[in-house]
Amino acid sequence: MYIVFEGIDGAGKSTQIQNLKEWLEANGFRVETLVEPTDSEVGKLIREILRRPDAQTDHVQKVLALLFAADRMLIMDKLEDKSKIIISDRSFISSLAYQEPAEWVEVLNTYAKKPDLLILLDLDVKKSVSRTSGEDTFENEEFLTGVKENYLKLAENYTHEIIDANNGPNKVSSDIKKAVAPYLGICPDCIL
Repeated sequence: MYIVFEGIDGAGKSTQIQNLKEWLEANGFRVETLVEPTDSEVGKLIREILRRPDAQTDHVQKVLALLFAADRMLIMDKLEDKSKIIISDRSFISSLAYQEPAEWVEVLNTYAKKPDLLILLDLDVKKSVSRTSGEDTFENEEFLTGVKENYLKLAENYTHEIIDANNGPNKVSSDIKKAVAPYLGICPDCIL
């Protein structure tokens, strides 16, 4: 199974992915986690560009869209591994939520693997800004409000679970386990 976590910055994706991984392993599943951008040379370049003051300009956004699509293609073999559950911190859905024009970004990601399950961590924008470092130019209320709206619309196109990420991390983790359990045939009442 390919499970993708999405949500605006600061939603707790990294923490919740680790919690889900540990829980699934405790229930006998083999699990691998991925993060976008990856640690490849392309991924490192993406991180560098995201910190630039001009990262939100149209020209740089198009460069980022191309780089994200290329970085994503580098992990496609891992996503085809049927012997384990793959949990990814972001996917092409992030590109659709964060970058424009959406039609072009969609074409760039034509061959990106679609998630079997999208978990959208829905966080209040003000909380997002307070939780983030301000390290990149995307961490501001105005921009993230539009991204959050995009995510909620995009989720409708995939098998998805929307989790309220405004709650404490233990409650969010519990909600995720309850949401994932039926997809994997795990007894919802047996959740650790």
